[in-house]
Amino acid sequence: MRGFEPAFGLMARDVRAAGEGRGFAVAKLLTHWEDIVGADLAAVTRPVKVGYGREGMGATLTVLVQGAAAPVVEMQRDRLRERVNAVYGYSAISRVHLTQTASVGFAEGQAQFQPAPKAEQAVDPSVLQKAHEAAEGVGDECLRAALERLGQNILTRRKAAKDDRP
Repeated sequence: MRGFEPAFGLMARDVRAAGEGRGFAVAKLLTHWEDIVGADLAAVTRPVKVGYGREGMGATLTVLVQGAAAPVVEMQRDRLRERVNAVYGYSAISRVHLTQTASVGFAEGQAQFQPAPKAEQAVDPSVLQKAHEAAEGVGDECLRAALERLGQNILTRRKAAKDDRP
């Protein structure tokens, strides 16, 4: 062991092997899709695979698109290709193939285009009060708010651990 290691480092080989199985030499294309293509395109598209044809000149990126948004994405196909190639650092993708689908259904394991909403958890008022008291002496507003959130997380975790004991 080398001491503390980033969590992704422990599974990087497995993630890379799974991504390369679908042609994704750069896993960032899957994990940071919204950052790469922008929020407007990411809301209606998902990368499916990268196929390397016999021609040998560039690859084909297959993108899953919600049916109604396909004409809009079709018009932005060149922009999408340029942004993806910027991630690769060279002109790796020469073609973008769009596959229309419903936002839910049978295609690609019922593709979800919108991220699941985060569940709101009610925080115990006593935990809020303790966290506020712990960060009370800090003068900087942003730092105090961050310390209060940290305190809430720690106190909530401790409380959950106590509740789980037999």
